[in-house]
Amino acid sequence: MAIVLATLLLTGCQTTPKPQSESEQPRERPWTLETFADVNVRRYELPGWEQLTPKQRVLAYYLTQAALCGRDILMDQNCQYNLSIRRILEGIYTSYTGNRQGAPWEQFYTYLKRVWFANGIHHFYAETKMAPGFPQAYFQELVENTPQEAFPQKFATKEEVLAYANPVLFDPTVAAKRVNKADGVDVVATSATNLYRNLTQKEVEKFYAAQKKAHKNDTHLAYGMNSQLVKQADGTIVERVWKVGGMYSAAIEQIVGWLEKAKTVAETPEQVVTLNSLIKFYQTGALEDFNQYCVDWMQDTAARIDFVNGFIEDYGDPLGSKCSWEGLVNYKDMEATQRMEVLSANAQWFEDNSPVDKKFKKEKVKGLTAKVIDVVQLGGDCYPMPPIGINLPNANWFRKEHGSKSVTIANLMYAYDKASEGNGFLEEFAYGPEEVARIRECGALASNVSTDLHECLGHGSGQLLKGVKDDALKNYTSTIEEARADLFSLYYIADPKMEELGILPSQEYAWAEYDTYMRNGLLTQISRLKPGEQIEEDHMRNRALIARWCYEKGKGGKVIEMASRDGKTYVKVNDYQALRGLVGQLLAEVQRVRSTGDFKAAKALVEGYGVAVDPELHKEVLARYQQLHIAPYGGFVNPLIEPVMQGDSIVDARVNYDVSLTEQMLYYSKNYSFLPCDN
Repeated sequence: MAIVLATLLLTGCQTTPKPQSESEQPRERPWTLETFADVNVRRYELPGWEQLTPKQRVLAYYLTQAALCGRDILMDQNCQYNLSIRRILEGIYTSYTGNRQGAPWEQFYTYLKRVWFANGIHHFYAETKMAPGFPQAYFQELVENTPQEAFPQKFATKEEVLAYANPVLFDPTVAAKRVNKADGVDVVATSATNLYRNLTQKEVEKFYAAQKKAHKNDTHLAYGMNSQLVKQADGTIVERVWKVGGMYSAAIEQIVGWLEKAKTVAETPEQVVTLNSLIKFYQTGALEDFNQYCVDWMQDTAARIDFVNGFIEDYGDPLGSKCSWEGLVNYKDMEATQRMEVLSANAQWFEDNSPVDKKFKKEKVKGLTAKVIDVVQLGGDCYPMPPIGINLPNANWFRKEHGSKSVTIANLMYAYDKASEGNGFLEEFAYGPEEVARIRECGALASNVSTDLHECLGHGSGQLLKGVKDDALKNYTSTIEEARADLFSLYYIADPKMEELGILPSQEYAWAEYDTYMRNGLLTQISRLKPGEQIEEDHMRNRALIARWCYEKGKGGKVIEMASRDGKTYVKVNDYQALRGLVGQLLAEVQRVRSTGDFKAAKALVEGYGVAVDPELHKEVLARYQQLHIAPYGGFVNPLIEPVMQGDSIVDARVNYDVSLTEQMLYYSKNYSFLPCDN
């Protein structure tokens, strides 16, 4: 609930060029590296890297190593089969002695890249298991013509490799869906995520209800956030905590080692305190230590180099409690941060003037810090498909009592824009030339400001009523939380206050954002689904919910029109001010639902507006995308941060952009595989 995924990667809008680092100026590189299946792989640059001090660059290097060491944790969290399957596939790719030409090999190679990109065998958005695309008989040929030593040691023979992998790859009933949040099913028993083993939803809820009772229902503790819950053969339920000496210890020990090195070059005393707190949490696994780490991280604002590292987001848990591992290293964009600082300085005004019922507002907004950053390295759940904005910590009680940190990620947004230039998307899906022109002129800044508002103010706004738990909305929590932050952003981007503060030049920028958001929510985002699929991913559900609700409620006044021209469907906003009014109404209702924990109303909103897909419209959108040859998803390879040595000491770090997806993934598997296949 603390991230914004890139929704404008195909708009074709342009930004003011960000300067390249001095070492990169002489050479032009393509922004898009390759396309396969439904994925577009891009690169990003590190503007201003040369302006950092050598000590800051060494700090960034140490933190990037820590961000890479948790890769196997995330893959194992996603599904218990992932590490074994990845290593089997990589063994074939590196050591297969047969013919590497022709369609079957290309299909195998594409599937391997899809597994790399998705951090496992399930699609990163649809959550369903990805079909290999090559016959089972060909897989047997691949295994038979690959040396035994290329496979994980747990398999003594190739027959064991085939017996293990065949059902996982080719049986559609095995691990069919990673996270199942569908209405009316046992979301735990039907999810293939490795956060739970042999359990039902009722058993999990009963287990953690007992934990909460034992802690006198302390709402400051995120019960189960850093553990796997397992029912053993004798029926007992045990919690395997992710910590040093516990589950995932081998990888966590590596992370801690790099964090210890980072302390030696920390920028400020506060940063040393933050690193010590994170190390302690990794060592103990205690939820109280996690809370202290969050407090220290919140207070660490003076350093230019910053990081996210640990068990953070709960989208991968059907119950919205257990958190996936992620790592992200960044440095502050000093000039662009001024915009965020203006917003955070006026946070109380935005809270006070929200259309939300007064009892759901914070009387005093605390500790809100915001900045624009450039990412140095992505890891775990942030890689290779990262957010473009972050607001942390996630807990509502923490935001109320301590505040939060919000960031907009400038260099990733810039890379998305550069990669989408000239792809024909706007000309195909925008209603007309006036809309195209407005988005080309205003879209980039509008998108940045929208992300600022979402992260800096949206997630930090509002409050839960006393006694309402963070997970009261269960499997609808993440969708509703993202909708709340998006609605806050959409409402205020059109407020005259944005011009008064000098954030936006005119309301035209807001209308560009309205055009883009409604087109995406009502039309273009369904390009990411296969025929017959419904919307599963929380961010997609959120956008569909908002756009469809506004469309339906505004039908009488034709606020939004689904216009048809030359046999094609377009989204046309006829009354922008009326649309803002609808956004305000929905914001008030969504905040009420979140603040009161109204599960029934949350279910009605999500299931009623955020899930179903019109099959005929879907068919049309897919055909139009196919004509453009645009992949609906985009992600990145990381630049390689290399140490500069002086004797045995690291004295600086440099950037190497010359890496492909395959090279990077194999390099990571060779150097950052610390966990056994089955955990």
